[in-house]
Amino acid sequence: MILVTGATGSIGRDLVRRLTADGVLFKALVRRAEQGRELGCPFVVGDFDEPGSLATAFDGIDRLFLNSSGALPVRGEQPMVRHQRALIEAAQRAGLTKIVKISVWRAREGGKLAEGAHWHIEELLKKSGIDWSVLQPSGFMQNFVSGTGSFTEDGNLIGAYGDARVSYVDCHDIAACAAVLLTDPGNTGRSYVVTGPEALNHTEIAAKLTAAFGRPVRYVDLPPEQFAAKLTARGVPADFATDVAALYAEVAAGALEETTTAVEDLTGRRPRTFDEFLAEHSSRVSTS
Repeated sequence: MILVTGATGSIGRDLVRRLTADGVLFKALVRRAEQGRELGCPFVVGDFDEPGSLATAFDGIDRLFLNSSGALPVRGEQPMVRHQRALIEAAQRAGLTKIVKISVWRAREGGKLAEGAHWHIEELLKKSGIDWSVLQPSGFMQNFVSGTGSFTEDGNLIGAYGDARVSYVDCHDIAACAAVLLTDPGNTGRSYVVTGPEALNHTEIAAKLTAAFGRPVRYVDLPPEQFAAKLTARGVPADFATDVAALYAEVAAGALEETTTAVEDLTGRRPRTFDEFLAEHSSRVSTS
């Protein structure tokens, strides 16, 4: 049986739907019972900061989908490191046979925010003695419709990417890759960079959002320092804003332009384009 963490997030929800449709035995780890009831799947209540609750959560589990929230504006170690370390240690005690982790593209030692935190967790995972697979996705298409993307007060897209292209990926495709890895006992010990099929710049993305939203959307590009200043004006700590701006500068230099074949290699089908993602999102909104 699989334990799904991060089940209420963009990847986790899609994975829950997929495992349910495929008849795969799993349960979701949630912090509150109402979250599990809202998901409509088997669930167990637990907290990353309470080891006793994790021990109970692993009863009957042999595989783990390891995913949690992203980087937070805190000093010192990112909370995700502590949380995922606790899950890996609980998995060791429970004798799990496989862990599939969601990381980030360009996770590396010394990387800023999520990049450095995920590298540290990947190292813990590789030393755990448990079979593992790691998915390192590009930016999420969902960020442009979930409210986690950066928009101005009048609804324009804002960033510090210049004309650089980014191979954004649909979380639907990340979840599909995770489902394959969780149910294939022979596919272990490898990291996959997961991207969409095309790399778009943010002016092109704004044009696609204009068509999908039925209102004009422009892309407003700022120098990294000015973007950091806008974040601090919104109450974001200055050092965190500086690190975020530095990550944007990496993207502006082309860090996320490459496309890979990981989705097709793992699932046997091509990943969704940005247009297909927006059409699917519009369809869900219109029927909800």
